[in-house]
Amino acid sequence: MREYDRRVGRTTVRVKRLEDLQSALDDLGLSDSRPTLVLVGGAAGLPADETARLRPFFAGLARKADSLGAAVVDGGTDAGVIRLLGQARSESKGSFPLVGVVAEALVAPAGAAEGDMAPLEPNHSHFVLVPGSRWGDEVAWVARVADVLAGDFPSLTLLVNGGDVSVEDVAESVRAGRPVLVVAGTGRAADALAAPLSSEVSNEQIRTLASSELVHVTELRKDSAGSVVLEVELMLSSGV
Repeated sequence: MREYDRRVGRTTVRVKRLEDLQSALDDLGLSDSRPTLVLVGGAAGLPADETARLRPFFAGLARKADSLGAAVVDGGTDAGVIRLLGQARSESKGSFPLVGVVAEALVAPAGAAEGDMAPLEPNHSHFVLVPGSRWGDEVAWVARVADVLAGDFPSLTLLVNGGDVSVEDVAESVRAGRPVLVVAGTGRAADALAAPLSSEVSNEQIRTLASSELVHVTELRKDSAGSVVLEVELMLSSGV
């Protein structure tokens, strides 16, 4: 018996078991496999000045997702890098599937963040609501949704900024055998993974992940947004 339903909306499903994801995504009209990008990174912890600096990068990323016929999976909330990509998709009139995967208990009413809760980002095309009551409970679900959407096509995880949960996202991708592109120069977890031997990095998990052959580093500098988007395209096309 399927343990999900569509009562929360035409483009939203509630899923209780990982094994029901394929059927749930089929019901959302997402049955065709395609290259898939997993976006992880800074949400509420992303500073305003960094948000402004990242806008051109996300504008290019949204256009590239459309041209590749790719899907993008992220955490679905209206904050940080997730908000930036949702806004970029809307501004570019993009049509690529943008799938937010969120622990249902953490979804706040639209426009109203309450405690640890956050509203859904309004420019996403689809949402998958999953069990969980704390940030990080969605990590395994994000990775599995990406696996199902990609099928035999390449998939890639992109880390921009980020905190502790983003490090767990990277670890989950490595466990799944998915390449990870770390965007250095965007702060916090991304910079720590890019320079794990820095005296400021004491997290052993970060040091271990950084040594994985699946973790690659690029750098976002002034006027380099286009080259980073190109690197995403090459990795997402080749699966390397």
